Amino acid sequence: MPTKTRLHTGVDWIEFSTTAADWNRADPALLGTMLAQLHLIRAFEETVLELAGEGLVHGPAHSSIGQEGGAVGSIVGLRSTDGVNGSHRGHHQFLAKALTHVTDGAIDPSAPIGSRVQAVLQRTLAEILGLAQGYCRGRGGSMHLQWFDAGALGTNAIVGGGAPMATGNAWAQKHSGTTDLTINYFGDGAAQIGSVLESMNLAAAWNLPVSFFIENNLYAVATGAEEITADTRFSVRGQGFGIPSWRVDGMDPLAVYLATQEAAQHMRSGAGPTVIEAEVYRFFHQNGPYPGSAFGYRTKAEEEEWHARDPLKLVATRMQERGLITAADVEKLRERAQQAMTYAVAQVVEADPAKEGKRRIMPALWPETSFVNVGVRGDASELDGHEGAPTGGDTRQVKYVDAVAQVMERRMAQDERIVVLGEDVHRLNGGTNGATKGLAKRFGENRVLGTPISENAFCGLAGGLALDGRYRPVVEFMYPDFMWVAADQVFNQIGKARHMFGGDNAVPLVLRTKVAMGSGYGSQHLMDPAGIFATSPGWRIVAASNATDYVGLMNAALALQDPVLVIEHVDLYGQADQIPVGDLDYVIPPGHAALVREGSEVTVITYLSMVRHAVQAIEQTGIDADLIDLRWLDRASIDWDTIGESIRKTNAVLIVEEGAQGTSYGGWLADEIQRRYFDWLDQPVSRVTGQEASPSISRVLERAAIARTEEVVAGLEAVRAGFGA
Repeated sequence: MPTKTRLHTGVDWIEFSTTAADWNRADPALLGTMLAQLHLIRAFEETVLELAGEGLVHGPAHSSIGQEGGAVGSIVGLRSTDGVNGSHRGHHQFLAKALTHVTDGAIDPSAPIGSRVQAVLQRTLAEILGLAQGYCRGRGGSMHLQWFDAGALGTNAIVGGGAPMATGNAWAQKHSGTTDLTINYFGDGAAQIGSVLESMNLAAAWNLPVSFFIENNLYAVATGAEEITADTRFSVRGQGFGIPSWRVDGMDPLAVYLATQEAAQHMRSGAGPTVIEAEVYRFFHQNGPYPGSAFGYRTKAEEEEWHARDPLKLVATRMQERGLITAADVEKLRERAQQAMTYAVAQVVEADPAKEGKRRIMPALWPETSFVNVGVRGDASELDGHEGAPTGGDTRQVKYVDAVAQVMERRMAQDERIVVLGEDVHRLNGGTNGATKGLAKRFGENRVLGTPISENAFCGLAGGLALDGRYRPVVEFMYPDFMWVAADQVFNQIGKARHMFGGDNAVPLVLRTKVAMGSGYGSQHLMDPAGIFATSPGWRIVAASNATDYVGLMNAALALQDPVLVIEHVDLYGQADQIPVGDLDYVIPPGHAALVREGSEVTVITYLSMVRHAVQAIEQTGIDADLIDLRWLDRASIDWDTIGESIRKTNAVLIVEEGAQGTSYGGWLADEIQRRYFDWLDQPVSRVTGQEASPSISRVLERAAIARTEEVVAGLEAVRAGFGA
């Protein structure tokens, strides 16, 4: 018979509940503060549902009524410098953090509502209604609430999407020498989401002060927890990653407070992440003012049982038992909270003159429509005064890939905020291609971070670092196709963050990756990501065809306050090239394309390794072409002056790229050119691309799928044939 040994995870998993003694020992000021916050949040949520019922809330109104105990209990003891973020049902968490911030964690339940508390209620309501006075200027609404000053990092409409960002915030807290912590709130459904589980693993591996707080309200929309997992004790997730975990009654704010204090002590001592599961109950349906029983997935008896455990009733009862408050005092507190919300509503809503008995949002409070695109990215004013790559002077020979490593080493030496992270970037003498050569040896493991294979987690962590502002992350995706694994963090989170939260937050992040067409790695490793990123908001894009340009473009990317995709190419890595002697600090700012050669017959526009193929094709055909190396590819950074001047001269355009038709960058660019310069075009914009299919492993089929010199020759000949048409 085989020998069997029962294994243990080695970390605590604790079921936590309070006793009468805990309530008797509790600080009366703490209990009063919790009761006041609970009533303020309840009155706020009731008002939101009332306005939603009148059609004044545009979009969903995910009420937290019934779940307030988990938020108040876990947040009331936090510092303003501690961070929290959450999911789409996050009004209660945001309000608890904002109220704790403006009151220094203490509210007298018998005192009038103060002006700072009233301002929080007012601005939060305005944000949910989409008004300019909101914390995010109306862009965030109900699901995207952020106030950095209070440590409210931003709620999130993507289930589980905030976990990597919270982990990044915790990394910044730890490595800035603080004892601050971050709490990431999510529901029972997100406990199975890959980004959450990846973040738990990364937080544990790197010993980060982040708590994964599971608000287990037993249902997704209408799907019960027992339908989605074999073990509905969701805090069991921590055991698989070696994370100590607490399971607590979320309808008992004091129990949540005490459990969170234990977890906070663990995190502040440097012992790493925690998991807290609070079992709570939303009294209403997923969205709107009706109970779940109205939709048939819950019974009225179940709802009545949970209503009897209302955290507002519990705290009031325990305080009355100790003689700390009377029933009349509790009723007065509720009235003051409701009056505060009546006043808040009166500041934003008025009678609708066109509909008797109806109300409307005050028209003057809507954001100006001209604000619609403001803050998609920054204005790049941080690069004012930079002229571009140096001309003339001595140069030294270097391989392209060595220039990649050398400029990064220079910037890291000059700017201690820069951290590099990705798979194997710290090993193999510079990763799989040598692009980070020497960095780990010089700067150490706290600035060159080899990550698990978890693009969602480490890319999102970098996003959290960038939003925090104390660090400037540089992420390496080993291959660009891996962006699909991390698509939520890349596009929904990092790319949209500045705009979504009001337009002011810098997101200084660089994402490096390499195109590997021609290397035989097949359909899932070789794509050109330019077309995907160019049609996604928020990202800037650079693609250097030579080492000199790479230095200047990377310096610009690392100075910008926006997320920047830096595309490299394996064909260029080994290329012998030249860079200026003694100068790795020059900058090539947005709006600076390179005119590689001048001609009069056609404007050829390309980037990256296809610049060389275009040069060869022009020489072979003898066509007199302007050749423009874009260098900057995104909508905000492209050099329309150089492109326009060339088109007005040649009256014909050929866009050249290597990759597949479906994800083509040239499709977007051709449309822009056609609309901008139609009057100067003598023929339609022509394009050279690869085939519809992604490149295959077969050497023959791979070559057939991509564009190289021969395809550019054919494209030039087709343009020439159309000169007289």
